[in-house]
Amino acid sequence: MMSTMSAAAVAVWLGTVVTILSRSHADRNVYPSAGVLFVHVLEREYFKGEFPPYPKSGDASNDPITFNTNLMGYPDRPGWLRYIQRTPHSDGVLYGSPTAEHVGKPTVIEITAYNRRTFETARHNLVINIMATEEFPLPFQAEFYIKNMNVEEMLASEVLGDFLGAVKNVWQPERLNAINITSALDRGGRVPLPINNLKEGVYVMVGADVPFSSCLREVESPHNQLRCSQEMEPVISCDKKFRAQFHIDWCKISLVDINKVVPVYITRPDPGTGILPEFGEYNPPSESLKSRDYFSDFLITLAVPSAVALVLFFILGYTMCCRREGVIQLVHHSSIQKSTKELRSMSKNREISWPLSTLPVFNPVSGEVVPPIHPDNYETTSMPLMQTQTNLQNQITIPQQRPSGDNYVMSTFRRLEVNGIPEERKVAEALNL
Repeated sequence: MMSTMSAAAVAVWLGTVVTILSRSHADRNVYPSAGVLFVHVLEREYFKGEFPPYPKSGDASNDPITFNTNLMGYPDRPGWLRYIQRTPHSDGVLYGSPTAEHVGKPTVIEITAYNRRTFETARHNLVINIMATEEFPLPFQAEFYIKNMNVEEMLASEVLGDFLGAVKNVWQPERLNAINITSALDRGGRVPLPINNLKEGVYVMVGADVPFSSCLREVESPHNQLRCSQEMEPVISCDKKFRAQFHIDWCKISLVDINKVVPVYITRPDPGTGILPEFGEYNPPSESLKSRDYFSDFLITLAVPSAVALVLFFILGYTMCCRREGVIQLVHHSSIQKSTKELRSMSKNREISWPLSTLPVFNPVSGEVVPPIHPDNYETTSMPLMQTQTNLQNQITIPQQRPSGDNYVMSTFRRLEVNGIPEERKVAEALNL
């Protein structure tokens, strides 16, 4: 394939490769100020050149691209930095407000772009160099809750500029700047229903160098505080300057003068010996450690319990076999076993009375007495209730009356005995029928 390509095409192809490599490995430096809102947009167009084009020339490239951002060497971002991307076809946004404690510490953010069509990735680093300024933070800070905006909409430069312009008309400061923007979902808000024009809401904190205006102070009046407690909108004279584009919840506005805020110092107890110091690296013990003898641990763990168990076994054997009390217990146990065996043998050989189901029955058609089929020594415990009657030995012949004019016919009946006594009464009853 390379042999058929022209020299110009090869040069263009090589140039494209070099450009891709330089983009994917280049670091971008930004210089935000502490106490000022920082916004960095991850443009999809910037990363489209990192991925191969569509197979057909002329097709519009609209690959779904998502981003993953993390602090170099760590799985997540710094605590002050947030990231949002609504859909794979929209740009990602990094935003946050660095503090003075981050000044002078370069923060390297690894940005990885994922092409959801080709499953390829591209990566570059964003180096955030936080600068310190004497102008920030501004002493008077106000936080507004805007109900009809999402965070990515508010982060747009033109929308944020319109809001700051409206605040400047109400406040009239010399210096005004956005300090931070926070989604209402990060403050415990609920996810809105999927209805058009229903937003999640966003908190915007701004700072100024002059005290709060009388319009902003109106929310602190007792009348408006009462209306807020009754879940009613307060009456604010300057609300009409925001209402055209921004719907502000005046009951959630926060006015803070940082010059009057009393700092709270948390005293920590002295760490014990098992707590590592806050600074410095952990130094593991050296490899030349002394060997430890575990023979004493073996004796304590296994040998000592085994010896105690053996001594107790001998004491029990001596008590049961050599002492009078033990011999008496053994003899008593043996006598109980013999008595139990004898009782079981007697219960098997005892004679019980025959149940009524084993007595002779009469044939309802012929009137013949039918004896049971089992002998005298038959085991009654396993005998079924209904059986086929047959003639057996030890039967008694009894007469049976025929119709008038005929002689008597002898029928057979089995001789029964209960506890050795003949059951002659049953025969007599059968003859009297």
